[in-house]
Amino acid sequence: MGEEIIHFNNRREAQDLTAGGPEFLRLIARAFDIRITARDMWVKLGGTDERVRKAAEFFQILRDIRDRGARLGEHGLRYALRAYQQGRGEELRQLYSVRIDVAPGRPPVFPRTFGQRDYVQAIMTRDITFGIGPAGTGKTYLAMAMAVSYLLKGDVSRIILTRPAIEAGEALGYLPGDMYQKVLPYLRPLYDALYDMMSPDDIERNMDRGVIEVAPLAYMRGRTLNHAFVILDEAQNTTSEQMLMFLTRLGFDSQCVITGDLTQVDLPPSKASGLVEARRILSNIEGIAFAELTDADVVRHSLVQKVIQAYREDRLQTRGPTPDRAADALEPTA
Repeated sequence: MGEEIIHFNNRREAQDLTAGGPEFLRLIARAFDIRITARDMWVKLGGTDERVRKAAEFFQILRDIRDRGARLGEHGLRYALRAYQQGRGEELRQLYSVRIDVAPGRPPVFPRTFGQRDYVQAIMTRDITFGIGPAGTGKTYLAMAMAVSYLLKGDVSRIILTRPAIEAGEALGYLPGDMYQKVLPYLRPLYDALYDMMSPDDIERNMDRGVIEVAPLAYMRGRTLNHAFVILDEAQNTTSEQMLMFLTRLGFDSQCVITGDLTQVDLPPSKASGLVEARRILSNIEGIAFAELTDADVVRHSLVQKVIQAYREDRLQTRGPTPDRAADALEPTA
């Protein structure tokens, strides 16, 4: 039998590595079949030599991740434990080597799952990337982080955010206010992410200068977008014509990310989703990547993953797959 004591450098580190309470430590004890005794600034591991060694190695991986600037939180710690148990300890270390630096004073952004890592790496290596997956998988958030990073490094000179205003049929003229006020409700998820990565003053200044631009998808027609990082959100609600129009706006030295959730198509049944069609037509074109995120990549509240799965199962049981939509939405390709 063996023992090892893990000493923490300070209370914040202790909280970060144990999710701030005994529940995660009990989870570790069960996972490795060991005993854990915890105090404010240390934990003692007890059990067979091999099990104690593995548990200590797991804590060291968590410490290495934290030292890179990542804060895992309860969800991240649980994900890390599952990954380690699957024999992916070294891969887990590498996951958090992908760091996205945003504005000064804002914490760096890290992919939190292996699927998110593949998505970010696709953006880094392709000019056009499609991020497809259910709610909560970080599609929009990571795209925004990459856009801010590219802007601050000087890789692009502006960020353009767009989304189909399907609820208003793209006919926004009857709404009160200027274009910004009309489209704001539809782009709120993009703004929420942006405010995590830049100060409000910087955002306002860049919008006034046209460095950050927001517009409904219909306003993209006839333009050529050079030296820009362009994000099309909620792309499952584009028509075939809109998707083709958008993709052909891309100009020189530009980057484009298209995000969508094929389980949330709001188009009329007679309209095919431009995102579904794009995946079918463009999947084999060099320079275009399709990153498929799944329930395993959900990084919101732990119940979100269960909600998504429950709705998916209910849809299959009560409605069955429908042509071109549910089949694609519920059976994502690799």
